[in-house]
Amino acid sequence: MRQSRRAREAPEGADLGPDADPESVARTILLEQLTGRARTRAELATKLASRGVTDDVAGPLLDRFTEVGLVDDEAFARLWVEQRQRGKGLASRALAQELRRKGVADETVREVLDEVEPDAEEEAARRLVRGRLRSVQGLDTDKATRRLVGMLARKGHGPGTAYRVVREELAAAGQEAPDEPDAPPESW
Repeated sequence: MRQSRRAREAPEGADLGPDADPESVARTILLEQLTGRARTRAELATKLASRGVTDDVAGPLLDRFTEVGLVDDEAFARLWVEQRQRGKGLASRALAQELRRKGVADETVREVLDEVEPDAEEEAARRLVRGRLRSVQGLDTDKATRRLVGMLARKGHGPGTAYRVVREELAAAGQEAPDEPDAPPESW
């Protein structure tokens, strides 16, 4: 027999019925959300609202979770930046957009991204380009450059860095790269 989604999501012994204490329900929801990975306060507030928890119950509970360190937007942002830069090669601009979408405050985003070393961002761009060199090997240099620079642009890297890294990596791979254009593409 199939269980309802709510029954599958609720931990053993959790009473999520109509007579359940709203604070207990909210606490259960928060704990299940924090089990898989860290989340921002805004993500948790959105989840609570979607499950019908009122602001007067959610606010104090989120405050308490923040006070005891279970919810920490700054720690979340640091971990997010480290993982996404290393794993996906994202630049600060793309990371800032992602963090803002997750509800991290602008001040926290700036503070965390100020800690990112420019060399780390450039090295991430180089790793991305090196990983794609084989796929552009048979293409003419202009086309290969456009594809590689476009990939870096989608990852949030600026035009100056993107063209310089692509030019240097193509040269290191034995493929002559064109000079940097006078102006970046319109999409930047």
